[in-house]
Amino acid sequence: MPVITLTTEWQAFDYYNGIMKGKLTSLCPDTFVIENASGLSPFNIQKSAFVLRNTFEHYPAGSVHIICVQSEYSEKSPHLIVEAKKHFFIGADNGIFHLLLNSDPDRIIQLHTGKEKGVVDETKIFAEAAASIINSKDLGNIGIEKKNIKEMVPFRATFEEDAITGSIIYIDTYGNAISNITYDLFNRIFNKNSFHIAIRSNNNIIDHISRSYNSESIGELLAVFNSLDLLEIGINGTDASELLSLQVGDIIRIASPCSEKKPGMLF
Repeated sequence: MPVITLTTEWQAFDYYNGIMKGKLTSLCPDTFVIENASGLSPFNIQKSAFVLRNTFEHYPAGSVHIICVQSEYSEKSPHLIVEAKKHFFIGADNGIFHLLLNSDPDRIIQLHTGKEKGVVDETKIFAEAAASIINSKDLGNIGIEKKNIKEMVPFRATFEEDAITGSIIYIDTYGNAISNITYDLFNRIFNKNSFHIAIRSNNNIIDHISRSYNSESIGELLAVFNSLDLLEIGINGTDASELLSLQVGDIIRIASPCSEKKPGMLF
């Protein structure tokens, strides 16, 4: 059975949810409509791209992913269907397609908006576009071919001979801070060498990678590599982001102990 997913900044009580799901179930009655993620931070393209990038490939090939994040139509951010990696994505060309794919799409269709009739209704446009894909209709009838998508540069960790500087890119429900430092990068720089991980400043130091949260004492600051192979900072049994006032964009630095600065200095 075909699948349509929704990744939105809408809260559960927002009426847009009902409108979109109602339109989709009316147009595609034999299709699974799945809420992939909702209530994402409004207008936060980086965070939303992170969520979708790490979830869409778990759905069947041919799935359609509707993205309602900063998705209001404008001439600078037209509505698109993007086909890539055996999936279809529908949303505004605001940089999110480039962030979640990190590669060139196979096909891009700029959707007709009907703006000459008044306000552009994205729920109608997106639902009808999804139905066209599900029903194998000619996408040329609902839009025009386009060559490029808007590019947005992702936050990447940087490295030196004996140090890595990254940042927090996502904070989950439990207050754990996920960074952009990959296991491969960490292993390449440090391998079996000693290191200190500093979060925001040298006041918060971790000197080893934990096997799991439960391998440390309750209340212990820790670092693990999660299922995405990204360095994650947390505290066993409590909300690390609240306790340490962590935010997306905060710096995480890993360095050899001999290269550290005085305690309390911000890198």
